[in-house]
Amino acid sequence: MEFAISYSTADGVDPGRLVAYARHAEDCGFEGLYLPEHLVLYPGAAVGPYELPPALPYPDPLDCLGFVAAATRRLLLGTAVLLLPYHHPVVLAKRLATIDVLSQGRMRLLTVGLGTLPGEAAATGVDFASRGRRADEAIDVLRLLWEGDEKGVSFGGEFFAFDRVCSYPKPHGVTHLPIHVGGSSRAAARRAGRRGDGYFPGGALTPRERAVQWDLARTAAAEAGRDPAGLEYTRWGSIDMSPESVEAYAAQGVTRVVVSPTSAEPERQREEMSAFARRFALPGIG
Repeated sequence: MEFAISYSTADGVDPGRLVAYARHAEDCGFEGLYLPEHLVLYPGAAVGPYELPPALPYPDPLDCLGFVAAATRRLLLGTAVLLLPYHHPVVLAKRLATIDVLSQGRMRLLTVGLGTLPGEAAATGVDFASRGRRADEAIDVLRLLWEGDEKGVSFGGEFFAFDRVCSYPKPHGVTHLPIHVGGSSRAAARRAGRRGDGYFPGGALTPRERAVQWDLARTAAAEAGRDPAGLEYTRWGSIDMSPESVEAYAAQGVTRVVVSPTSAEPERQREEMSAFARRFALPGIG
């Protein structure tokens, strides 16, 4: 079981605070750091029953992760989630590979999702109803560009098309970066099985629905001729969770747990992170 931590946008965009948070997470022995994404917000924007304040500061997660990479040594870099339909995959392939090269192979917890805000799709010129097909195509494009050589690769799809293009640099030491799929729908679970390297379901699902979706992901992988055992299974957890809770997660096939501090005060956040590290004997100073 791996343990990672997320950084909340409510903590602001202060560079010193972000670096201190990331460095303490690394010192505690957390595997990686996750950041969320919203490109735009607007009055009335809501995720489920939760309305998002329009002025909530959502920095660009990839820019932040590049910044964190320069200030850390081994912390893996993750997104939860990057809104894939709103990024052009040709540009994104280069951005992700560049971060991976500069961090010497640490851009390895990329999780992509569709987004739930229609206004965000409209602002980026994307048809909200087609964003699932667009994301599927984008995943295919990313992998094609990373795997291509100096002869170039071509693609002709519903949303993206190019002929004999070369994308360099390549990811550090691998053919392509892992792409995990996040979401709270059965469609997301199937997408993870057909195209993803892992599934990271949302936190507001019932235990029964969560089990159904994980089974769907594995079934979809097998139907696509992929090995279901190769799928990683990431879940949200609480920073005060018990060893018994982690054992229950492991029994469900979970391979990674992502937690968040409950406090917005930096010193208290560090205390919570250190306590978690000691409880699970993470390979850091605790």
